[in-house]
Amino acid sequence: MSVPMNDTLILRREEEEDDEERRRQRKLEEALEIKSLRRIISAYLKISYPEAAEEDVRRYERSFKMLPPAHKALLSHYPSKFERLRRCISANSYFIFDMLQEFEPPLDLSQDVDVCDGLHENIPSDHDDSRVTNCSSQSTSASQSMCVSESDHSCLGLVEGSNRVCNSPVGEEKHGGHGESINGSHTLSLEYTKQIHNCHANNAIDSNGNVSSSMRTWLDPSIQLHVPLVDVDKVRCIIRNIVRDWAAEGQKERDQCYRPILEELDSLFVDRCKESPPACLVPGAGLGRLALEISCRGFISQGNEFSYYMMICSSFILNVCQTAGEWTIYPWIHSNCNSLSDDDQLRPVSIPDIHPASAGITEGFSMCGGDFVEVYNDPSQVGAWDAVVTCFFIDTAHNIVEYIEIISRILKEGGVWINMGPLLYHFADVYGQGDDMSIELSLEDVKRVALHYGFHIEKEKTIETTYTTNPRSMMQNRYYAAFWTMRKRSARIEHSTP
Repeated sequence: MSVPMNDTLILRREEEEDDEERRRQRKLEEALEIKSLRRIISAYLKISYPEAAEEDVRRYERSFKMLPPAHKALLSHYPSKFERLRRCISANSYFIFDMLQEFEPPLDLSQDVDVCDGLHENIPSDHDDSRVTNCSSQSTSASQSMCVSESDHSCLGLVEGSNRVCNSPVGEEKHGGHGESINGSHTLSLEYTKQIHNCHANNAIDSNGNVSSSMRTWLDPSIQLHVPLVDVDKVRCIIRNIVRDWAAEGQKERDQCYRPILEELDSLFVDRCKESPPACLVPGAGLGRLALEISCRGFISQGNEFSYYMMICSSFILNVCQTAGEWTIYPWIHSNCNSLSDDDQLRPVSIPDIHPASAGITEGFSMCGGDFVEVYNDPSQVGAWDAVVTCFFIDTAHNIVEYIEIISRILKEGGVWINMGPLLYHFADVYGQGDDMSIELSLEDVKRVALHYGFHIEKEKTIETTYTTNPRSMMQNRYYAAFWTMRKRSARIEHSTP
Protein backbone atom coordinates (compact mmCIF):
# COMPACT_ATOMS: atom_id res chain seq x y z
CA MET A 1 0.00 0.00 0.00
CA SER A 2 1.54 3.31 -1.08
CA VAL A 3 1.90 6.21 1.30
CA PRO A 4 -0.28 9.22 0.40
CA MET A 5 1.61 12.16 -1.06
CA ASN A 6 0.74 14.45 1.85
CA ASP A 7 2.08 11.91 4.34
CA THR A 8 5.28 11.56 2.30
CA LEU A 9 5.81 15.32 2.35
CA ILE A 10 5.20 15.42 6.08
CA LEU A 11 7.73 12.62 6.69
CA ARG A 12 10.28 14.34 4.50
CA ARG A 13 9.74 17.63 6.29
CA GLU A 14 10.14 15.93 9.67
CA GLU A 15 13.36 14.30 8.52
CA GLU A 16 14.69 17.65 7.31
CA GLU A 17 13.77 19.25 10.62
CA ASP A 18 15.54 16.45 12.50
CA ASP A 19 18.62 16.91 10.34
CA GLU A 20 18.56 20.64 10.95
CA GLU A 21 18.24 20.10 14.69
CA ARG A 22 21.22 17.73 14.65
CA ARG A 23 23.27 20.27 12.70
CA ARG A 24 22.28 23.00 15.14
CA GLN A 25 23.24 20.81 18.08
CA ARG A 26 26.61 19.96 16.55
CA LYS A 27 27.26 23.64 15.91
CA LEU A 28 26.35 24.48 19.48
CA GLU A 29 28.61 21.74 20.87
CA GLU A 30 31.46 22.93 18.67
CA ALA A 31 30.93 26.53 19.81
CA LEU A 32 30.98 25.42 23.44
CA GLU A 33 34.21 23.53 22.89
CA ILE A 34 35.81 26.50 21.13
CA LYS A 35 34.85 28.70 24.05
CA SER A 36 36.18 26.13 26.50
CA LEU A 37 39.51 25.89 24.66
CA ARG A 38 39.80 29.68 24.46
CA ARG A 39 39.26 29.82 28.20
CA ILE A 40 41.97 27.23 28.82
CA ILE A 41 44.44 28.99 26.51
CA SER A 42 43.57 32.31 28.13
CA ALA A 43 44.30 30.81 31.55
CA TYR A 44 47.78 29.83 30.31
CA LEU A 45 48.53 33.13 28.58
CA LYS A 46 49.34 36.67 29.59
CA ILE A 47 45.89 37.75 30.74
CA SER A 48 45.89 35.08 33.41
CA TYR A 49 48.87 33.08 34.63
CA PRO A 50 51.65 35.73 34.44
CA GLU A 51 49.27 38.54 35.38
CA ALA A 52 47.90 36.71 38.41
CA ALA A 53 51.42 35.74 39.49
CA GLU A 54 52.57 39.34 39.15
CA GLU A 55 49.61 40.50 41.22
CA ASP A 56 50.75 38.12 43.96
CA VAL A 57 54.20 39.70 43.90
CA ARG A 58 52.71 43.19 44.07
CA ARG A 59 50.68 42.08 47.08
CA TYR A 60 53.86 40.86 48.78
CA GLU A 61 55.48 44.22 48.02
CA ARG A 62 52.53 46.15 49.45
CA SER A 63 52.71 44.15 52.66
CA PHE A 64 56.46 44.72 52.90
CA LYS A 65 56.01 48.48 52.50
CA MET A 66 53.60 48.51 55.44
CA LEU A 67 56.32 47.32 57.80
CA PRO A 68 57.96 49.81 60.17
CA PRO A 69 61.54 50.73 59.18
CA ALA A 70 63.12 48.57 61.88
CA HIS A 71 61.27 45.49 60.61
CA LYS A 72 62.13 46.28 57.00
CA ALA A 73 65.78 46.40 57.97
CA LEU A 74 65.53 42.82 59.24
CA LEU A 75 64.14 41.73 55.87
CA SER A 76 66.38 43.78 53.60
CA HIS A 77 66.70 40.83 51.19
CA TYR A 78 62.99 40.88 50.37
CA PRO A 79 63.14 43.33 47.41
CA SER A 80 65.68 41.07 45.71
CA LYS A 81 63.47 38.06 46.44
CA PHE A 82 60.59 39.78 44.68
CA GLU A 83 62.75 40.32 41.60
CA ARG A 84 63.82 36.67 41.70
CA LEU A 85 60.14 35.72 41.81
CA ARG A 86 59.51 37.78 38.68
CA ARG A 87 62.33 36.02 36.86
CA CYS A 88 60.84 32.66 37.88
CA ILE A 89 57.42 33.73 36.60
CA SER A 90 59.05 34.76 33.33
CA ALA A 91 60.73 31.35 32.99
CA ASN A 92 57.44 29.53 33.61
CA SER A 93 55.78 31.79 31.04
CA TYR A 94 58.48 30.91 28.49
CA PHE A 95 57.70 27.25 28.93
CA ILE A 96 53.94 27.81 28.70
CA PHE A 97 54.23 29.87 25.52
CA ASP A 98 56.52 27.31 23.88
CA MET A 99 53.98 24.64 24.77
CA LEU A 100 51.06 26.58 23.28
CA GLN A 101 53.05 27.30 20.12
CA GLU A 102 53.13 23.55 19.46
CA PHE A 103 49.46 22.91 20.26
CA GLU A 104 47.30 21.94 17.28
CA PRO A 105 43.69 22.87 18.15
CA PRO A 106 41.07 20.45 16.82
CA LEU A 107 38.83 23.39 15.87
CA ASP A 108 39.21 26.84 14.36
CA LEU A 109 39.43 28.94 17.51
CA SER A 110 39.15 32.22 15.57
CA GLN A 111 35.58 31.59 14.46
CA ASP A 112 32.61 33.38 15.97
CA VAL A 113 31.06 31.56 18.92
CA ASP A 114 28.32 34.00 19.87
CA VAL A 115 25.85 31.17 19.32
CA CYS A 116 26.62 29.90 22.80
CA ASP A 117 26.69 33.23 24.61
CA GLY A 118 24.25 33.35 27.45
CA LEU A 119 23.83 29.60 27.57
CA HIS A 120 24.79 27.58 30.61
CA GLU A 121 27.89 25.57 29.81
CA ASN A 122 27.11 22.33 31.51
CA ILE A 123 30.72 21.25 31.49
CA PRO A 124 31.82 20.06 34.93
CA SER A 125 35.38 20.15 36.21
CA ASP A 126 36.84 16.69 35.90
CA HIS A 127 39.68 17.34 38.34
CA ASP A 128 38.79 19.64 41.23
CA ASP A 129 41.75 21.71 42.38
CA SER A 130 40.23 22.09 45.85
CA ARG A 131 41.55 18.60 46.40
CA VAL A 132 45.27 18.44 47.03
CA THR A 133 45.74 15.82 44.33
CA ASN A 134 44.63 16.29 40.76
CA CYS A 135 44.22 19.68 39.20
CA SER A 136 40.84 20.81 38.02
CA SER A 137 40.11 21.30 34.37
CA GLN A 138 37.61 22.73 32.00
CA SER A 139 36.27 19.61 30.37
CA THR A 140 35.58 19.43 26.70
CA SER A 141 33.34 17.63 24.32
CA ALA A 142 34.26 13.98 24.45
CA SER A 143 34.01 13.53 20.72
CA GLN A 144 36.49 16.27 19.84
CA SER A 145 40.21 15.91 20.11
CA MET A 146 43.62 17.20 19.17
CA CYS A 147 44.06 14.52 16.54
CA VAL A 148 41.18 12.43 15.28
CA SER A 149 41.48 8.67 15.26
CA GLU A 150 39.23 6.06 13.72
CA SER A 151 36.97 6.26 16.75
CA ASP A 152 36.62 10.03 16.33
CA HIS A 153 38.40 10.60 19.61
CA SER A 154 41.80 12.12 20.13
CA CYS A 155 44.62 9.62 19.93
CA LEU A 156 48.15 10.85 20.19
CA GLY A 157 50.70 8.15 19.55
CA LEU A 158 54.38 8.58 20.29
CA VAL A 159 56.65 7.14 17.65
CA GLU A 160 60.09 6.12 18.90
CA GLY A 161 62.72 8.37 17.41
CA SER A 162 60.03 10.79 16.22
CA ASN A 163 58.67 13.93 17.82
CA ARG A 164 55.33 14.05 16.06
CA VAL A 165 51.88 12.68 16.74
CA CYS A 166 50.06 9.83 15.09
CA ASN A 167 46.37 9.33 14.68
CA SER A 168 45.94 5.79 15.87
CA PRO A 169 47.35 3.53 18.54
CA VAL A 170 49.49 1.56 16.12
CA GLY A 171 52.56 3.76 15.96
CA GLU A 172 52.08 5.12 12.45
CA GLU A 173 53.76 8.50 12.08
CA LYS A 174 51.76 11.57 11.10
CA HIS A 175 53.55 14.87 10.56
CA GLY A 176 51.19 16.83 11.05
CA GLY A 177 48.46 37.22 23.53
CA HIS A 178 50.83 39.72 22.83
CA GLY A 179 53.45 40.21 25.50
CA GLU A 180 53.04 43.31 27.56
CA SER A 181 54.43 45.02 30.61
CA ILE A 182 53.01 43.46 33.74
CA ASN A 183 53.15 46.82 35.40
CA GLY A 184 54.81 50.13 34.74
CA SER A 185 58.33 48.98 35.50
CA HIS A 186 58.44 45.21 35.08
CA THR A 187 58.04 43.01 32.03
CA LEU A 188 58.10 39.27 31.56
CA SER A 189 61.38 39.69 29.69
CA LEU A 190 62.34 41.51 26.52
CA GLU A 191 63.03 38.35 24.53
CA TYR A 192 59.79 36.69 25.62
CA THR A 193 57.79 39.82 24.79
CA LYS A 194 59.42 40.04 21.35
CA GLN A 195 58.65 36.41 20.68
CA ILE A 196 54.97 36.90 21.38
CA HIS A 197 54.77 40.05 19.25
CA ASN A 198 56.57 38.33 16.37
CA CYS A 199 54.20 35.41 16.66
CA HIS A 200 51.26 37.65 15.82
CA ALA A 201 53.08 39.71 13.23
CA ASN A 202 54.43 36.95 11.03
CA ASN A 203 53.49 33.57 9.65
CA ALA A 204 54.81 30.54 11.49
CA ILE A 205 57.92 28.87 10.12
CA ASP A 206 58.32 25.14 10.65
CA SER A 207 61.56 23.23 11.26
CA ASN A 208 62.07 22.89 7.51
CA GLY A 209 61.85 26.62 6.97
CA ASN A 210 58.38 26.47 5.43
CA VAL A 211 55.89 29.22 6.14
CA SER A 212 52.71 27.90 7.64
CA SER A 213 49.38 29.46 6.72
CA SER A 214 47.92 28.21 9.99
CA MET A 215 49.64 30.80 12.17
CA ARG A 216 48.63 30.55 15.80
CA THR A 217 45.86 33.10 15.39
CA TRP A 218 44.18 31.61 18.44
CA LEU A 219 47.03 33.10 20.53
CA ASP A 220 45.84 36.55 19.54
CA PRO A 221 44.57 38.51 22.57
CA SER A 222 41.45 39.54 20.66
CA ILE A 223 40.01 36.02 20.88
CA GLN A 224 41.11 35.30 24.43
CA LEU A 225 38.73 35.43 27.35
CA HIS A 226 38.94 36.85 30.81
CA VAL A 227 39.06 33.87 33.12
CA PRO A 228 38.55 33.55 36.88
CA LEU A 229 41.44 32.88 39.24
CA VAL A 230 40.28 29.29 39.67
CA ASP A 231 41.40 28.64 36.08
CA VAL A 232 44.81 30.15 36.84
CA ASP A 233 45.03 27.74 39.77
CA LYS A 234 44.56 24.91 37.28
CA VAL A 235 47.61 26.12 35.35
CA ARG A 236 49.65 26.23 38.55
CA CYS A 237 48.45 22.73 39.33
CA ILE A 238 49.59 21.50 35.90
CA ILE A 239 53.06 22.87 36.66
CA ARG A 240 53.12 20.82 39.88
CA ASN A 241 51.90 17.75 37.97
CA ILE A 242 54.82 18.17 35.57
CA VAL A 243 57.16 17.69 38.52
CA ARG A 244 55.28 14.54 39.60
CA ASP A 245 55.47 12.94 36.16
CA TRP A 246 58.47 14.42 34.38
CA ALA A 247 61.10 15.60 36.87
CA ALA A 248 63.74 13.80 38.91
CA GLU A 249 62.26 15.53 41.95
CA GLY A 250 59.02 13.60 41.38
CA GLN A 251 60.75 10.20 41.41
CA LYS A 252 59.81 9.52 45.05
CA GLU A 253 56.09 10.00 44.33
CA ARG A 254 56.36 7.91 41.18
CA ASP A 255 58.02 5.16 43.19
CA GLN A 256 55.17 5.28 45.70
CA CYS A 257 52.37 5.28 43.11
CA TYR A 258 53.65 3.87 39.83
CA ARG A 259 56.24 1.30 40.89
CA PRO A 260 53.74 -1.04 42.66
CA ILE A 261 51.59 -0.97 39.52
CA LEU A 262 54.52 -1.68 37.20
CA GLU A 263 55.81 -4.49 39.41
CA GLU A 264 52.33 -6.02 39.52
CA LEU A 265 52.02 -5.91 35.73
CA ASP A 266 55.45 -7.55 35.42
CA SER A 267 54.42 -10.38 37.75
CA LEU A 268 51.04 -10.94 36.09
CA PHE A 269 52.32 -10.95 32.48
CA VAL A 270 55.61 -12.79 32.88
CA ASP A 271 55.36 -14.54 29.51
CA ARG A 272 54.43 -11.51 27.39
CA CYS A 273 56.13 -11.40 24.01
CA LYS A 274 57.07 -8.67 21.58
CA GLU A 275 55.16 -10.32 18.74
CA SER A 276 51.84 -10.11 20.59
CA PRO A 277 52.15 -7.75 23.55
CA PRO A 278 49.24 -7.46 26.02
CA ALA A 279 47.06 -4.35 25.78
CA CYS A 280 46.80 -2.07 28.81
CA LEU A 281 44.50 0.93 29.23
CA VAL A 282 45.30 3.77 31.65
CA PRO A 283 42.22 5.98 32.23
CA GLY A 284 42.94 9.36 33.82
CA ALA A 285 46.48 9.23 32.46
CA GLY A 286 47.21 12.89 33.24
CA LEU A 287 50.55 13.89 31.74
CA GLY A 288 51.24 10.40 30.45
CA ARG A 289 54.24 9.13 32.44
CA LEU A 290 52.57 6.00 33.83
CA ALA A 291 51.20 5.05 30.41
CA LEU A 292 54.65 5.53 28.89
CA GLU A 293 56.33 3.46 31.62
CA ILE A 294 53.84 0.65 30.97
CA SER A 295 54.64 0.83 27.25
CA CYS A 296 58.35 0.58 28.04
CA ARG A 297 57.60 -2.65 29.94
CA GLY A 298 56.39 -4.34 26.77
CA PHE A 299 52.68 -3.53 26.68
CA ILE A 300 50.52 -1.87 24.05
CA SER A 301 49.64 1.04 26.32
CA GLN A 302 46.96 3.66 25.82
CA GLY A 303 46.45 6.58 28.17
CA ASN A 304 43.04 8.23 28.31
CA GLU A 305 42.62 11.81 29.53
CA PHE A 306 39.62 14.15 29.67
CA SER A 307 41.32 17.43 30.57
CA TYR A 308 42.58 19.73 27.84
CA TYR A 309 44.87 21.32 30.42
CA MET A 310 46.54 17.94 30.77
CA MET A 311 46.41 16.96 27.09
CA ILE A 312 48.04 20.15 25.82
CA CYS A 313 50.94 19.66 28.23
CA SER A 314 51.35 15.89 27.80
CA SER A 315 51.37 16.22 24.00
CA PHE A 316 54.10 18.84 24.26
CA ILE A 317 56.33 16.71 26.49
CA LEU A 318 55.70 13.43 24.67
CA ASN A 319 55.88 14.70 21.10
CA VAL A 320 57.99 17.86 21.08
CA CYS A 321 60.70 17.16 23.64
CA GLN A 322 64.13 16.81 22.00
CA THR A 323 66.28 15.96 25.02
CA ALA A 324 66.15 15.37 28.74
CA GLY A 325 66.35 18.54 30.85
CA GLU A 326 65.31 20.73 27.94
CA TRP A 327 63.25 23.17 30.02
CA THR A 328 63.49 24.71 33.46
CA ILE A 329 60.42 25.57 35.51
CA TYR A 330 59.82 26.94 39.01
CA PRO A 331 56.87 24.97 40.37
CA TRP A 332 56.88 26.07 44.01
CA ILE A 333 56.94 29.87 43.67
CA HIS A 334 53.22 30.38 44.11
CA SER A 335 53.08 29.84 47.85
CA ASN A 336 55.12 31.47 50.62
CA CYS A 337 53.79 29.06 53.22
CA ASN A 338 55.77 26.21 54.83
CA SER A 339 59.03 27.02 53.05
CA LEU A 340 62.30 26.09 54.75
CA SER A 341 64.11 28.86 52.86
CA ASP A 342 63.72 31.23 49.94
CA ASP A 343 66.10 29.06 47.94
CA ASP A 344 63.83 26.06 48.48
CA GLN A 345 60.79 28.01 47.33
CA LEU A 346 62.54 29.45 44.26
CA ARG A 347 64.55 26.39 43.26
CA PRO A 348 64.55 25.40 39.58
CA VAL A 349 63.37 22.02 38.33
CA SER A 350 64.61 20.60 35.02
CA ILE A 351 62.16 18.73 32.82
CA PRO A 352 61.76 16.18 31.45
CA ASP A 353 63.99 13.80 33.37
CA ILE A 354 64.04 11.45 30.34
CA HIS A 355 63.61 11.84 26.61
CA PRO A 356 60.23 10.13 26.04
CA ALA A 357 60.85 9.14 22.42
CA SER A 358 64.08 7.39 23.41
CA ALA A 359 62.65 5.59 26.43
CA GLY A 360 62.13 2.24 24.68
CA ILE A 361 58.39 2.32 24.05
CA THR A 362 56.41 -0.57 22.61
CA GLU A 363 54.78 0.05 19.23
CA GLY A 364 51.20 1.16 19.69
CA PHE A 365 51.67 3.57 22.60
CA SER A 366 49.03 6.31 22.41
CA MET A 367 47.13 8.96 24.35
CA CYS A 368 43.38 9.15 23.72
CA GLY A 369 41.47 12.30 24.63
CA GLY A 370 37.86 12.15 25.75
CA ASP A 371 35.52 11.27 28.58
CA PHE A 372 36.22 7.73 29.81
CA VAL A 373 32.54 6.75 29.86
CA GLU A 374 31.78 8.07 26.38
CA VAL A 375 34.94 6.73 24.72
CA TYR A 376 35.09 3.26 26.26
CA ASN A 377 31.37 2.56 26.47
CA ASP A 378 31.53 1.98 22.72
CA PRO A 379 30.72 -1.59 21.57
CA SER A 380 34.11 -1.81 19.84
CA GLN A 381 35.78 -1.69 23.26
CA VAL A 382 34.08 -4.80 24.68
CA GLY A 383 36.73 -7.34 25.69
CA ALA A 384 39.49 -5.28 24.08
CA TRP A 385 41.94 -4.98 26.98
CA ASP A 386 44.13 -7.42 28.90
CA ALA A 387 44.62 -4.96 31.74
CA VAL A 388 43.14 -1.70 33.01
CA VAL A 389 45.25 0.44 35.35
CA THR A 390 43.60 3.20 37.37
CA CYS A 391 45.81 5.49 39.44
CA PHE A 392 44.09 8.29 41.37
CA PHE A 393 41.20 7.97 38.92
CA ILE A 394 38.08 6.15 40.10
CA ASP A 395 37.02 8.96 42.46
CA THR A 396 36.78 11.35 39.48
CA ALA A 397 33.46 9.73 38.58
CA HIS A 398 29.99 11.19 38.87
CA ASN A 399 28.88 7.57 39.12
CA ILE A 400 31.63 5.20 40.24
CA VAL A 401 29.34 2.21 39.64
CA GLU A 402 29.34 3.09 35.94
CA TYR A 403 33.15 3.26 35.92
CA ILE A 404 33.39 -0.23 37.42
CA GLU A 405 30.80 -1.61 35.00
CA ILE A 406 32.72 -0.25 32.00
CA ILE A 407 36.08 -1.49 33.30
CA SER A 408 34.57 -4.98 33.59
CA ARG A 409 33.02 -4.79 30.13
CA ILE A 410 36.18 -3.70 28.30
CA LEU A 411 38.41 -6.30 29.95
CA LYS A 412 38.91 -9.68 28.35
CA GLU A 413 37.79 -12.69 30.34
CA GLY A 414 40.58 -13.27 32.82
CA GLY A 415 41.79 -9.66 32.40
CA VAL A 416 43.09 -7.72 35.40
CA TRP A 417 42.19 -4.40 36.97
CA ILE A 418 44.99 -2.79 38.98
CA ASN A 419 43.95 0.21 41.08
CA MET A 420 45.86 2.70 43.20
CA GLY A 421 44.33 5.73 44.89
CA PRO A 422 41.98 7.25 47.47
CA LEU A 423 38.24 7.87 47.38
CA LEU A 424 38.23 11.66 47.55
CA TYR A 425 35.26 12.10 45.26
CA HIS A 426 35.74 15.12 43.01
CA PHE A 427 32.10 16.14 42.85
CA ALA A 428 31.28 15.53 46.53
CA ASP A 429 31.47 19.23 47.42
CA VAL A 430 30.15 20.76 44.20
CA TYR A 431 27.25 22.99 45.12
CA GLY A 432 24.84 24.96 42.97
CA GLN A 433 25.27 22.71 39.94
CA GLY A 434 21.64 21.70 39.58
CA ASP A 435 21.16 17.99 39.15
CA ASP A 436 24.84 17.00 38.97
CA MET A 437 25.27 13.48 40.28
CA SER A 438 27.90 12.39 42.79
CA ILE A 439 27.83 8.80 44.00
CA GLU A 440 30.27 8.49 46.89
CA LEU A 441 30.79 4.86 47.91
CA SER A 442 32.88 3.53 50.76
CA LEU A 443 35.75 1.22 49.91
CA GLU A 444 33.65 -1.69 51.14
CA ASP A 445 30.85 -0.80 48.73
CA VAL A 446 33.31 -0.32 45.85
CA LYS A 447 34.56 -3.86 46.35
CA ARG A 448 31.01 -5.20 46.61
CA VAL A 449 30.04 -3.54 43.31
CA ALA A 450 33.19 -4.93 41.68
CA LEU A 451 32.24 -8.42 42.87
CA HIS A 452 28.83 -7.99 41.22
CA TYR A 453 30.47 -7.19 37.88
CA GLY A 454 32.50 -10.36 37.85
CA PHE A 455 35.69 -9.36 39.66
CA HIS A 456 37.46 -11.19 42.42
CA ILE A 457 40.28 -9.72 44.50
CA GLU A 458 43.70 -11.32 44.09
CA LYS A 459 45.74 -8.77 46.02
CA GLU A 460 44.88 -5.88 48.31
CA LYS A 461 46.89 -3.51 50.49
CA THR A 462 47.21 0.11 51.60
CA ILE A 463 50.01 2.34 50.32
CA GLU A 464 51.01 5.62 51.91
CA THR A 465 51.72 8.29 49.32
CA THR A 466 51.54 11.97 48.43
CA TYR A 467 50.30 13.71 45.28
CA THR A 468 52.02 16.71 43.64
CA THR A 469 53.53 17.56 47.02
CA ASN A 470 56.57 19.80 47.40
CA PRO A 471 59.07 17.34 48.93
CA ARG A 472 60.78 20.16 50.82
CA SER A 473 57.61 21.69 52.23
CA MET A 474 56.95 21.76 55.98
CA MET A 475 53.45 20.46 55.25
CA GLN A 476 52.99 17.07 53.57
CA ASN A 477 49.48 15.85 52.75
CA ARG A 478 49.44 12.06 52.72
CA TYR A 479 47.00 9.48 51.44
CA TYR A 480 46.56 5.95 52.65
CA ALA A 481 45.61 4.78 49.19
CA ALA A 482 43.85 1.55 48.30
CA PHE A 483 45.88 -0.74 46.07
CA TRP A 484 44.36 -3.86 44.58
CA THR A 485 44.53 -6.35 41.78
CA MET A 486 41.17 -7.74 40.67
CA ARG A 487 40.62 -10.33 37.97
CA LYS A 488 37.54 -10.61 35.79
CA ARG A 489 36.22 -14.12 36.32
CA SER A 490 33.60 -14.29 33.62
CA ALA A 491 32.51 -12.48 30.48
CA ARG A 492 28.94 -12.67 31.81
CA ILE A 493 27.88 -9.30 33.28
CA GLU A 494 24.72 -8.93 35.28
CA HIS A 495 22.87 -5.72 34.63
CA SER A 496 20.51 -5.82 37.60
CA THR A 497 20.94 -3.23 40.32
CA PRO A 498 23.46 -4.39 42.93
